[in-house]
Amino acid sequence: MSKLKIAVILGSTRPGRNGLAVAKWVLAQAQQRVDADYELVDLLDHPLPHLDEAVPASRGAYDGEHTKAWAAKIREFDGYIFVTPEYNHSTSGVLKNAIDYLYAEWNNKAAAFVSYGSLGGARAIEHLRAVASELQIAHVRQQLSFSLITDFEGFSVFKPSAVHEGAASVLFTQLESWAGALRSVRA
Repeated sequence: MSKLKIAVILGSTRPGRNGLAVAKWVLAQAQQRVDADYELVDLLDHPLPHLDEAVPASRGAYDGEHTKAWAAKIREFDGYIFVTPEYNHSTSGVLKNAIDYLYAEWNNKAAAFVSYGSLGGARAIEHLRAVASELQIAHVRQQLSFSLITDFEGFSVFKPSAVHEGAASVLFTQLESWAGALRSVRA
């Protein structure tokens, strides 16, 4: 059986975003793993206008070339790590928009969540968990939440506490386990 392929989806495109440093840290931790290949998927590289498909994603009838390209990219993966900021007690609009573009490409895959914000971004994760459930994405219990106060210097330079490394290892183990199990469901 081939190695699992997992996307680290960076859910912020904001100028000066903190998410790039967080996503790169997650990717660096993940690349120490042997059972899966991890790839950074930056939404800056996949510009999607505000949802412009006339037919609901659940029908799978995509018209836009940008939608077809996004669907092809997401279809490649067995699982996802969503890296999200917390904006106004939720995830970013650009991440929600990117998720809403597709349906079947997400189904029967696994996900984990990494957030950052003044309270660690936990409320953004809670919203994403509800969205993931509707899309038939099995999400793991372990999550990573980084505080702008304790894990960032001056609210902008990412300097995570070493304690997050152990939590990340648990997150990767849970995600890889579920992603592997769901391959048989998709088959």
